[in-house]
Amino acid sequence: MQTAVLSPADVSARIRGRALEMGFDRVGIAPVHPSAHGDAYARWVALGMHGEMGYLSREDAVAKRQDPAILVPGARSAVVVALEYAPPGDDPTAATDDPSRAIVARYARGDDYHELMKERLIALQEWIAAELLPVGGRAYVDTGAVLERELASRAGLGWHGRNTMLIHPRRGSYFFIGEVLLDVELDYDEPFARDHCGTCRRCLDACPTGALLGRDPTGAPVMDARRCISYLTIELKGPIPRELRPMIGNRVYGCDICQEVCPWNSFAEPTNEPAFLAREGLDGASLIEWMGMTQETFSRRFKDSPIKRTKRRGLLRNVAVALGNWGAPEAVPALAVALNDEEPLVRGHAAWALGVIASGAGCPSGVVESVAGALLLQLASEPEPWVREEIRLALGM
Repeated sequence: MQTAVLSPADVSARIRGRALEMGFDRVGIAPVHPSAHGDAYARWVALGMHGEMGYLSREDAVAKRQDPAILVPGARSAVVVALEYAPPGDDPTAATDDPSRAIVARYARGDDYHELMKERLIALQEWIAAELLPVGGRAYVDTGAVLERELASRAGLGWHGRNTMLIHPRRGSYFFIGEVLLDVELDYDEPFARDHCGTCRRCLDACPTGALLGRDPTGAPVMDARRCISYLTIELKGPIPRELRPMIGNRVYGCDICQEVCPWNSFAEPTNEPAFLAREGLDGASLIEWMGMTQETFSRRFKDSPIKRTKRRGLLRNVAVALGNWGAPEAVPALAVALNDEEPLVRGHAAWALGVIASGAGCPSGVVESVAGALLLQLASEPEPWVREEIRLALGM
């Protein structure tokens, strides 16, 4: 219950303390005003770099991202929190050394962060209203029309790195961001003004698909999402462009390459949140085993997981690409079965993978013949035109 009128500085101090008590790793408070990168965002959308993520390009969504006060009328302050997700004992090379095993982005190996953080942020807003002062507002976790990383930088939580991630000089970039937009004025943290990337371009050089484009004239980092492995394996709902498939390797859900090579992540601390620890079977799973995953198994295994976003057909599309990139004849039986999958998306990518394996140097003649037989059999009955084209290309027709 509110017992006394508190100064903005006192209110902010108590908010910061309460957020840390609730389990957030860092918290900062920033004023709400139009984005310094709003025009750059509009240009990025106009260039089509958002790909098929239509929710980013709607006229109202662009305007809201340019000014959070349009999103939440009357918003004057943003309480921005960070919650770390780096796994304990993390070894970035463990899965990349074995192309037969799936790589899942670190953030997706545990439970879905959206609900966990949203519940805590709503509870924080309710506590502020009950204990400190009457307040209105709204909480967001990666789902609202908010340029979160800019807000977080303004709240002193890090700088907007060349890899587009928010980077903290003592904790790296393996953390989630969430915010509560409030309709009261508070005492604000110093913004993080310095860019510590300097001349480093490790992330740009390491990105297999060339998705990272450096900074625009305003200093904002630029990514062509259409080439980003995270976009290709999660947000893209249709076929992955053929020219980009070989660059994905064995990454079946998301990508951490630009973070793995970032020197600031040598300071990352393991998460203290049990919900973010890797689920059994999500750290280096067998690609062949996953290729045979049924809908029932998918629904059970990925309940409350970020991976459910891509649905079974999207995940198995990605697994088929990874098996093709592995190129081992051992993958042929699982891929041949996938040629008969009920989902065209799975069938088309399985055909591509079979073609890659059969055309590989040293592939046994018996395997080549087996692959050709499976592809010809499916071609005779395949109803989808684009899948038929994938089969023809796999056969060299």
